Amino acid sequence: MKKILFVFALVLSGQLLDAQNEIVPKKKSQKAFAKLDFLSLDLPKDDPNMGFTGIHYNLMLNDWSYAGLGIYGAVSGNKGGFFTLGVNAGIKKYVSDVFYMDAGFHFGGGGGAGAPDGGGAFILPHFNLGYNFKHFSINSGWSYVDFFDGGNIKGHQLNLGLEIPLGYSFSNYEASENEFNFEMLERSSWNVNSKRTSLMLHLNNLKIEGDDTNINVQKFNRATIRLAGFELATYFSKNWFSFLKVDGAFDGIKAGYMDVFLGGGYHFSFNKNRTNILAKFGVGAGGGGGVNTKGGFLMYPDISLEQKLFKNTFLSINKGFVMSPDSHFYTSSFGVGLKYYIDRNGIISEEKSFSKGKFKGIEVITKQDLYFNAKRDGNPTENLHQISLQINLNLNKNIYVTGQTSFANFGNAGAYAEGIVGLGTRTNPLLKDKVIFFGQILGGAAGGGDISTGEGFIVKPSAGLSYKLNNTLSFRTAAGFVKAKGGNLSNPFVNFGIKYHLSFLKMN
Repeated sequence: MKKILFVFALVLSGQLLDAQNEIVPKKKSQKAFAKLDFLSLDLPKDDPNMGFTGIHYNLMLNDWSYAGLGIYGAVSGNKGGFFTLGVNAGIKKYVSDVFYMDAGFHFGGGGGAGAPDGGGAFILPHFNLGYNFKHFSINSGWSYVDFFDGGNIKGHQLNLGLEIPLGYSFSNYEASENEFNFEMLERSSWNVNSKRTSLMLHLNNLKIEGDDTNINVQKFNRATIRLAGFELATYFSKNWFSFLKVDGAFDGIKAGYMDVFLGGGYHFSFNKNRTNILAKFGVGAGGGGGVNTKGGFLMYPDISLEQKLFKNTFLSINKGFVMSPDSHFYTSSFGVGLKYYIDRNGIISEEKSFSKGKFKGIEVITKQDLYFNAKRDGNPTENLHQISLQINLNLNKNIYVTGQTSFANFGNAGAYAEGIVGLGTRTNPLLKDKVIFFGQILGGAAGGGDISTGEGFIVKPSAGLSYKLNNTLSFRTAAGFVKAKGGNLSNPFVNFGIKYHLSFLKMN
């Protein structure tokens, strides 16, 4: 009888363990790759060619096709401040173990720096041949660009690309805000090394410097450009990290200045990990708002001091420089930010011990905005269209923090762009768990394209709904109002788009 009871207990405990493993959301993997590419665009009249470089992130939909997003910026020529945002799609087919063909298409919007961009809408198809070196690949081939909405940038050119595999782990969005203790996670597929990521929202100031012969000093009299933006960093070791930094001007000069940097840095912690010193160096593109950065290529050395406020939240103070290699554009940079660190998608860490984990929801939204009768400073009033990228991070089931960037693609305002952040609230799923209603308010920097935004600060409240299509995609639409401080932009708008939603494991 004792043997029977013992066997029964073993079977029951095994079933309980299996049940616990089933309770923890399953870890899924998404293959993806980041891409840097470069092409030289032939401009009309006497303008030199514009060096055009892009940063893309693409998801592999299956073994041979991909889709994603990309942002381009000018880095040579005389059109510093020319930026675009768009969507990618393509086919990537291997013809041997290492050689592949890549046929793709990019549709986007943007412009700036006095370029003949029209409304900003453009297409950029390509056909490349590539070679895979295992940890990275290179490709090159033919591409074509056409700013077709009244623009005058069109032509065929060679393009060069560098790709790096950059997949991720995730779970279904429905798992968000579910919490599990360490013992349960140990018996799950999440029992792997954690990865560290940080997100910082910051305010920066660029003090224009140089001697009196410098064209920017003459024009702006050593003015201070006030910027708002974000910085996303991911760690590939305990101390070394890479980062993406995006800023837009909201005060100090006429609206329109923007910069984007990609770089790396070293993180040193002391005071029981409550204080950090970070040394960073980035390269990227910047310009607009009347600032002369020539071709647009900029460098960004910086040092930051961070102090822990509570849990994973730090106050950051930075000092550095933003400048062109020849110091034609030269500024000192200083600012303050609020940074949040996340240990994600694994329970093993050499630096930390975890007690529990919670799944957090994240949403990536690609949409098209329509501003009705957007006010201009000089040109006749007409509708403005723009392509937009918004990212939401859930604070809990009903409140999220959000960031958004947008670029004009129709409506004779190709240089117009926005970079805004804010908060939103949503309902629980309704109507057979298919529909969610939401409201949000965002604010930040906007300008360019003759749109009347004054020095660049806008406020943008909206409300709408999303309809669930499957576990990762929803249709989304909203309506709202955009108002510029110091400008005449004060208009209703509508938008529609696709929302990609998932959750990741955040360790505590």
